[in-house]
Amino acid sequence: MARKPIAHMSLASIYPLLVQKAERKGRTRAEVDEVACWLTGYDQAGLERQIEAGVDYATFFAEAPCMNPARALITGKICGVDVATISDPVEQNARYLDKLVDELARGRAMEKILRS
Repeated sequence: MARKPIAHMSLASIYPLLVQKAERKGRTRAEVDEVACWLTGYDQAGLERQIEAGVDYATFFAEAPCMNPARALITGKICGVDVATISDPVEQNARYLDKLVDELARGRAMEKILRS
């Protein structure tokens, strides 16, 4: 069976997995929401609306109020792929979000995660 492209994956099905990853390491859903809002510009209500609507990643990022320009400062590898080298913007933004949650789960300080 062919792998489903990230752009077509439902945010509602992936988001709980991101929260679980953080919670297993003692972090909270509120912290996951904070990094997601920082990345995309959604407020809490907007983020929840997108999750409840069941939008896919492509729609989630396309409708984002203001993608944070500091996301370019996110470096490293996710699934063995350097996030800076990903050419598809939807996949890159999805991997940025995953990388932020990874940093959160590893106990990194929120100021550093948010590139403050």
